Amino acid sequence: MPLEYLDNADPEIADCIRHELTRQSGTLELIASENHVSPPVLEALGSVLTDKYAEGYPGRRCYCGCENVDDVEQLAIDRAKKLFGAEHANVQPHSGTSANLAVYLAALKPGDKIMGMDLTDGGHLSHGKNINQSGMLYEITSYRVRRDTERLDMDEIREQALREKPAMIVCGASAYPRQIDFAAFGEIAREIGCLLLADIAHIAGLVVGRVHPDPVPHADFVTTTNHKTLRGPRGGIILCRAEHARAVDRAVFPGIQGGPLMHVAAAKAVAFREAMRPEFRQYAADIVANARALAEALLAKGWRLVTGGTDNHLMLVDLRSRGVEATAQAAADWLAKAAIIANANPIPYDEPRMSKWSGIRLGTPAVTTRGLGAQEMALLADLIDEVLMSSGDSSVLTRVRGAVEEVCWRFPIPAQYGIRMPKSLFAQRPGV
Repeated sequence: MPLEYLDNADPEIADCIRHELTRQSGTLELIASENHVSPPVLEALGSVLTDKYAEGYPGRRCYCGCENVDDVEQLAIDRAKKLFGAEHANVQPHSGTSANLAVYLAALKPGDKIMGMDLTDGGHLSHGKNINQSGMLYEITSYRVRRDTERLDMDEIREQALREKPAMIVCGASAYPRQIDFAAFGEIAREIGCLLLADIAHIAGLVVGRVHPDPVPHADFVTTTNHKTLRGPRGGIILCRAEHARAVDRAVFPGIQGGPLMHVAAAKAVAFREAMRPEFRQYAADIVANARALAEALLAKGWRLVTGGTDNHLMLVDLRSRGVEATAQAAADWLAKAAIIANANPIPYDEPRMSKWSGIRLGTPAVTTRGLGAQEMALLADLIDEVLMSSGDSSVLTRVRGAVEEVCWRFPIPAQYGIRMPKSLFAQRPGV
């Protein structure tokens, strides 16, 4: 990887970047919230746009010299509106959490009640967890999945909403393996006269790829990140109805942020254009097909999956179902040593403490980007099963790592510009 200037100016950082390229190249990324961006997105991120301060909005900046970044941001806005079919888009939020907090600031007053999904059932910190600003500034009531099905029950959620009368309902999740009924959430919100925020950070790519229901017609606000199934740079966006546009823009700037990151806005615009192409719709379908293939293969080996399977890009493996006595984090560490990158995760009704979590979350966006298909999903299920049942046996982890690296060599990451990294480099990954 050529790093001409860094090699001379800061060889330590250059080495860190190369080590990360080697790590990504020689491991299979199954973290559901990660992906591999395209070379054009990387080029936009590494451009001179990073030099420009641009507080404000296109045509309404606090600084001079913004004519070019105005064009960049307007392209990102227009493409986001077109891609999602939204009336208004703000592309400045630095993250999905920032986007959610900006919506709360735009639409609510401190102390108003928010009704969001419980964190251990698949929700997100910014949906009302007490250690997050959302839980500190607002009154929170959380809805949960059913114990018996581990799925959302819209009748129960409606009853809770009628009883609690929140000012806003938040729907969306970071670890829920089934489709979300945005139309039903919209009906509930209208019935009680409250606002609806749909957080689609995980499933945005599936929504624009037409393999998941669309929240835009039903929600007052839609937030998302760009870097998960949407396969863009890190950051967030807010979509909303025109009536909320001014409040949302003021909440982002000057409400919670100063200068936007214009190099990231450019990379977002590139990713939005990529997502408009017909092949992206096939990519989204392949994500779901790979997730189902991996889930079915794990089920066939006797693993219990939360809700019994998946409709989207992720699944939750219940480690207790085959007698794994280690912590979820220890199991994730075993997988990482075998070059399979996943994360420990609570499953519904687990205790909040991480040491008590029972699940491993697996997702298919990144491996689908690399081109893996059903055959590789079956192999991955074999390898995951072998690792988890080995209790961390080093000889097993070494053998599995070799099998994973063979797959990695056949399916390079986009940052390699189609050039396969020599197999000899895989063994040089730090920490192996």
